[in-house]
Amino acid sequence: MSLRGKSAIVTGGALGIGGATARRLARDGACVLVVDVEEDAARANAERIAAAGGRAAVMAGDVSDEDVARGMVERAVGEFGRLDILVQNAYGGGADRVGSAVEVSTGSWRAGMDLLTTALFLGAKYGVPAMEVSGDGGRIVNISSVHGLLMASRSVVYEAGKSAVIGMTRQMAIDFGPLGITVNAIAPGHIVTERGERLWSEHGNAAGFRLFELQYPVRRTGVPDDIANAIGFLCSAEASFVTGVTLPVDGGLSIQLQEDIVMEVKNYIRDNAGLRTHFDSQGRYGRR
Repeated sequence: MSLRGKSAIVTGGALGIGGATARRLARDGACVLVVDVEEDAARANAERIAAAGGRAAVMAGDVSDEDVARGMVERAVGEFGRLDILVQNAYGGGADRVGSAVEVSTGSWRAGMDLLTTALFLGAKYGVPAMEVSGDGGRIVNISSVHGLLMASRSVVYEAGKSAVIGMTRQMAIDFGPLGITVNAIAPGHIVTERGERLWSEHGNAAGFRLFELQYPVRRTGVPDDIANAIGFLCSAEASFVTGVTLPVDGGLSIQLQEDIVMEVKNYIRDNAGLRTHFDSQGRYGRR
């Protein structure tokens, strides 16, 4: 249990990547504050951690709100006596944030960027001084995406925000390295979370899911534990000389030449004309 005696905050820690990360850090010995707007789901995850022998507390709130960001740090320090780890994962999208710069409203842009970037700024603003007081360095892990490395159409909010996460991570690594605090980012590929499973069940089919798997050199999509395992490493002592890095945990998706992907899957698409993906229901690619 390499994180025994450490204290962690995981934002968006109820479900999906955040939920798996909270469980992983607790399994490694850390006390974990699960912060999420979905309080019931956060409590369920905390109960799951406790049942496995870990220690977790819950705080409900939107981390793009400065009072919440300040409060979660105060709560972690008050509950566990210190703060060592901050995993900044929270994000909630919506149909109003899908589109180009022409299509997305100014209000939707600002709301999206608040969650994608301002929340990370606030987390560091209040988290770093607490880590400094703890006196044993610290770890910040920001969740970006392959969408911060490769751009998709009609996704200006998400692509800009996840790209900004990478830049913020690199800059913060320079500022906080002298304090013994490392700052890194993870760029997940297609991760099938609880919500993703529901969307695939409602809107996709096996042929459509296989299409996604074929786009990955490892021939599968990801699960939340794939990301949680990488975060666990970055939070460990073994990663103390790693900072400012954006680690793609994407099954090799982002290293491929795009033309080769198309050529590899074209015959599959031709032979599976009835395939459906959960993205078909969203209209992002012109189909509903």
